[in-house]
Amino acid sequence: MTPNINILRRITPRWVVFLIDIIICFASIMLAYYLRFNFHIPENETNSLPLGIVIVIVARAISFLIGKTYSGMVRFTGTHDIVRILIVIACSSAVLVLADVILLPICGRYLIPLSIIIIDTFISASTLIFSRLLVKILYLDYNGQQKSTSNVLIYGMGNLAQTTKRAIERDRRSQHRVVGFVEHHKRVAGNKIDGLKIYHIKDLEAIIEERNVSLLIISERSLSVARKNFVLEICLAHNVEVRTIPEVSTWVNGELSVNQIRKFKIEDLLERPEIHIDIDDMNRNLSDKVIMVTGAAGSIGSEIVRQLTRFNPKLIILFDCAESPLYDIELEIRENYDFGRIEVVIGDVRDKKLVEQVFDKFKPEIVYHAAAYKHVPMMENHPPEAIITNVMGTKILADTAVKNNVSKFVMISTDKAVNPTNVMGASKRIAEIYTQSLNNVENVRTQFITTRFGNVLGSNGSVIPRFRKQIEAGGPITVTDPEITRFFMTIPEACQLVLIAGNMGKGGEIFIFDMGQPVKIAKLAEKMIMLSGFKVGSDIEIKYTGLRPGEKLYEELLATKENTIPTENKQIMVAKVRVYDHSEIAKPIEHLIEIAPDRNDMEIVSEMKKIVPEFVSNNSVFEELDKK
Repeated sequence: MTPNINILRRITPRWVVFLIDIIICFASIMLAYYLRFNFHIPENETNSLPLGIVIVIVARAISFLIGKTYSGMVRFTGTHDIVRILIVIACSSAVLVLADVILLPICGRYLIPLSIIIIDTFISASTLIFSRLLVKILYLDYNGQQKSTSNVLIYGMGNLAQTTKRAIERDRRSQHRVVGFVEHHKRVAGNKIDGLKIYHIKDLEAIIEERNVSLLIISERSLSVARKNFVLEICLAHNVEVRTIPEVSTWVNGELSVNQIRKFKIEDLLERPEIHIDIDDMNRNLSDKVIMVTGAAGSIGSEIVRQLTRFNPKLIILFDCAESPLYDIELEIRENYDFGRIEVVIGDVRDKKLVEQVFDKFKPEIVYHAAAYKHVPMMENHPPEAIITNVMGTKILADTAVKNNVSKFVMISTDKAVNPTNVMGASKRIAEIYTQSLNNVENVRTQFITTRFGNVLGSNGSVIPRFRKQIEAGGPITVTDPEITRFFMTIPEACQLVLIAGNMGKGGEIFIFDMGQPVKIAKLAEKMIMLSGFKVGSDIEIKYTGLRPGEKLYEELLATKENTIPTENKQIMVAKVRVYDHSEIAKPIEHLIEIAPDRNDMEIVSEMKKIVPEFVSNNSVFEELDKK
């Protein structure tokens, strides 16, 4: 008859565990006597044997009560429990030795021979530990047979890998069974950890088939993107789910639980080496400063605000026109970051009077300008809005910064400003030109610095969140072209580089960031589908819709006539670009701003092309202008 699994899952009463431990100790001291005297106990020892056994049992019992060795769940015995048993047995043995020494002058002999105490210590400790581990093994084996289990491989062999294994074993609801570890170091292949073999990464495909693996957990935090891709490709080809563990800082009470082992995300494949910030230098330049962030409620602006809190500024002004997101970031900074030196201003960079009032009231010393319209298709349909916000808004801020002797003005630009093919990119390039030209004006104390980077992962309206929604809806995933590629960077990484570039800038530079290798969007979509547990085509289809007006097939970070010079930071370069005379460029830009409210799209784009000759539109509506 099969035993009821619920009976086995009941917690054994503590007094039962305590009693069993005492019985083990009794058997242990008896065995120690027999082993010491070769199974023939002398008569003089036989007389003192009962008292000796009582003393040992009392000593062990008191130590068990103090150390609470009986309180743990035996079937989940871990390293902590084993260490506790060793300490308790060692301490009680030390007490027995001490008692023997004290009683020696009184009795004229050792009540319990020291050799017997030593033998008993080893026997009792090993038996107590072995009994617990045996129960644990039998329990895990029984439960593995009672429920449908899936075989698991863990990538890594360090502390995190072993912690992951223990987390799986601890969770009685888990239907996973760890069958081995995977490593890329050849010298450790073939060794074992807790009885489980370490396999080399080159054998991963064979091991997956041989052991019928259905889940691989990446525990190694420093695993390179290349190896992650290699592992992922093999796992997806064999319908093996891939998961990873979160940062140690997010573990609950310092312990990893199975519920925290999360699904592998596409962002994990786009990570790059950690950015190192010179904290002391940043503190020197940002500490005790009044800093203004425009677009503070947006993806980039809000992250800049979060990171600025690290450097102890005197005040951070959060400037944005989006009421609810601005309220959210205010609460987050005050509550999660415990930073209260913030001032929230609901306003628009296009409102000259308001901008001037903000500068007059708070007197910012550093400005990070992240407010902008950024969506290419939207701006193709609304060129006036691109000019009024991206160009006029930037001009208002820049002119006001000059008027108030702001120390630094850091403008957040985009790779779409390079050889622009759309209105949005061209508007950002014009904003770049205007702010750069101010560096050449006499008596201007403000240092104008521009930063350019590509797409950021997870930003509002970006491709990855959109693909996730499409997958959740059952597809299809819409991609404009099979060959379209984009650069990607995480939001925190981009903002770190913005702060570093702003800190090192002297005025007039356009800093570009190392965006890594471009990513083919179609491949990105395929991997996202497979990571979600679906098959491309049969479950979720990829639908190609054609390039949108103004959209590039490939993005650039530098114009063809530009080149770069390195900086002290390998991830940041300075673009060598044409220097514009402010007196010459200011008039056409002012004229562009003047005609924008008339909302004559053709005239606006025509004037943009005069300012940015490399602007060649991909929008059929504006193509005729390129022929003139």
